[in-house]
Amino acid sequence: MTPSRRHHRPTLSRQFALVLAVALGGCATAPEPGSDQIRADALATVAIPPNWSAQASQAQVDRGWLDAFADPQLTALVHEALARNPDLLIAAARVEQANAQVDIAQAQLRPAIGLIGRGGSKPIADLVPLLSGLMLRLSWEIDLWGRLRYARNAAMAASDAQSADYRYAQQSLAASVARAWFTATEARLQYDIAGEMAAGGEQLVGLAEQRERVGAGSANETLATRAAAGSYMDARQQADLATHSAARALEILLGRYPGATLAAPAALTPLPAAVPAGMPIDVLNRRPDLYAAERRVAAAFDRVGEARAAMLPTLTLSAGYGRLSNAAVRTRDDLEQTTSSISATGIMPLYTGGALTGQVQLRSAEQKQAVADYARRALLALGEVEDALTAERVLAQREQLLGDVLANNEQVLEQTRASERIGRADHRAVTSQEMQALAARSALLGVRRERLSRRVDLYLALGGDHAAQDPVAPSAPPSPSPD
Repeated sequence: MTPSRRHHRPTLSRQFALVLAVALGGCATAPEPGSDQIRADALATVAIPPNWSAQASQAQVDRGWLDAFADPQLTALVHEALARNPDLLIAAARVEQANAQVDIAQAQLRPAIGLIGRGGSKPIADLVPLLSGLMLRLSWEIDLWGRLRYARNAAMAASDAQSADYRYAQQSLAASVARAWFTATEARLQYDIAGEMAAGGEQLVGLAEQRERVGAGSANETLATRAAAGSYMDARQQADLATHSAARALEILLGRYPGATLAAPAALTPLPAAVPAGMPIDVLNRRPDLYAAERRVAAAFDRVGEARAAMLPTLTLSAGYGRLSNAAVRTRDDLEQTTSSISATGIMPLYTGGALTGQVQLRSAEQKQAVADYARRALLALGEVEDALTAERVLAQREQLLGDVLANNEQVLEQTRASERIGRADHRAVTSQEMQALAARSALLGVRRERLSRRVDLYLALGGDHAAQDPVAPSAPPSPSPD
């Protein structure tokens, strides 16, 4: 080894040490805004009360609301949808994409290493001698001002938001399946009621025709009865269509072919006990969609830092080491033909036509938008809970009223049948009263189904999870390395 080579290696080592010291001593990134700060900025003009407007228990919301319905078939359908629903698969793919963006951003902080090789039998041209050999090349942008770290942090915040969106998509899908299941059940039961009413209408037509034949009735009475019977038949056809549509809607959620072959049960699921609603502030801390909005604010904050750091100088380190030969020059056999180099390139932006300033303004506007979007989502979330709690109260009252209406109609029906048995009423009165009782049962069925659906809405609005355990989510991105 020649003395000249021994002389240069300590110099290269000192240069590497100097560059590493500069890299490690770079400016630290500013911390992202926390939940409290984001909430204070976004909801500065909103006074959040300690209690809900509607009376509700302030106990914490229970996890695993799906088990509260005690419906094994519904539970199985929810699990099927979570495994096969295309929209949820899309959300999972978006999480994977966000994680990949984190890997890409993280890679920008590390050196890029490549191998350069060249060889051949002839020079490219008479004036260009043939060089052949291999060289190891290293290129590394030193993150002096945190631009690359801001980009990485923004990617990680965006990945966190996407993962939270996935968790909320799981909860929303479970709620959609439950609502569709209740709707399909009601549609089947309403179809049965519509069939009974259509049959009762036909009986009334027959009785009207019989009265007309014996002179006790008129043609107008028969026509009116036929018109009413036609309306009952039309209602049955509509119920038939609703039954098939409800089944298809549920099958699409499940990822099945929408052939309307899914059979609904013969009775509605019983309504679970009352739900503890906690306090309004709890919703802002619990709902995954609001956490996603928070992380998007953090990502926008980091992108502002990235844009500002882009206005400052950059420093890139390049180094190489390899062995080369020149076929055009005869060399001594004992001469080492190795080469090494190290260089640093600095770039200071002087004039870019306003592009860098515009980028800072753009990212700042995006941050304002993200804060406003959080405020919008937070108010909508609070409004959803208030609506659901009000619906709980109003629908409970309606169910009580319609239950009384049905009970009264059934009592009148029994009295009318008793009058028919002793000859004080004809069968027309009995059939008419049966129709009124069926109409009352139909209205009560609709309210009971709506209470079930609204209960699911309340669970979802409060941020309650359908499962007692944490939902399965795609793999999370790696944690950031210390600045």
